[in-house]
Amino acid sequence: MPQGKPATVPEDGLTTRARRNAPLLAVHTGAGKGKSTAAFGMALRAWNQGFSVAVFQFVKSAKWKVGEEAAFGQLGRLHEEQGVGGAVEWHKMGAGWSWSRKHGNEDDHAVAAADGWAEIARRLAEERHDFYVLDEFTYPLKWGWIDVDEVIEALTQRPGTQHVVITGREAPQKLLDAADLVTEMTKVKHPMDAGRKGQKGIEW
Repeated sequence: MPQGKPATVPEDGLTTRARRNAPLLAVHTGAGKGKSTAAFGMALRAWNQGFSVAVFQFVKSAKWKVGEEAAFGQLGRLHEEQGVGGAVEWHKMGAGWSWSRKHGNEDDHAVAAADGWAEIARRLAEERHDFYVLDEFTYPLKWGWIDVDEVIEALTQRPGTQHVVITGREAPQKLLDAADLVTEMTKVKHPMDAGRKGQKGIEW
């Protein structure tokens, strides 16, 4: 795709403008580092365009401090105070929705994940946001906590021009088939292979 030009133009009756404004479903998967980082980079571009951005982090503990969360929090305040960029919401999963603080066993976490997805599905139906990051969302799908077919239906039938980016390893094939953009991060080398732990400014 040299100079940003597609290799072929489909005969679908759509204008270039219509294709450019089409909603995108992207999946970042694979064993390599950078899946979430790439998604947050896209979210940063969306914020700069004035899009309403919503991040939903699955699996991660609500206690973990994520550098991108702090940065987007500042961007959200900048929007509220000066009208720059777009609105920002950030919700953590882990022990449950950030507003419910559920604790318990795996069954409880499965219920919390399902509740979280139900909230996202409602927001998609309402066209609440312009850009969604479902971070590490592939894991509750893989573990059977959330029905893959239900997710595919909600994502493919979402109204408007809402963009959705999903991250996580081992994305289900049905999700890959439904996506417009799929990137697989391949690990060639990682500091942890040499016994080094996560580093400030690199992992968080």
